Amino acid sequence: MLPAAIFYDLSPHARVATAILPFGVAIFVRLVLGNNQLTRWLISLSVLWFAANILMAPYSAGMRQDIRDLRTLLP
Repeated sequence: MLPAAIFYDLSPHARVATAILPFGVAIFVRLVLGNNQLTRWLISLSVLWFAANILMAPYSAGMRQDIRDLRTLLP
């Protein structure tokens, strides 16, 4: 079983939450702890996580099927 296999069964709303939640947590930690090296790293990593999720979304099996279905609807 691949480590990423846990994400295959997630609903679209859960996938969005897994992309956005780390950024929200990093912002909250920055508000609580202030601007320091740790919070800058957390925000940088959460932005990279979000970007990776957005860039990889079209390659998921469900999204590929949705794109194929959309192509059949267009003339």
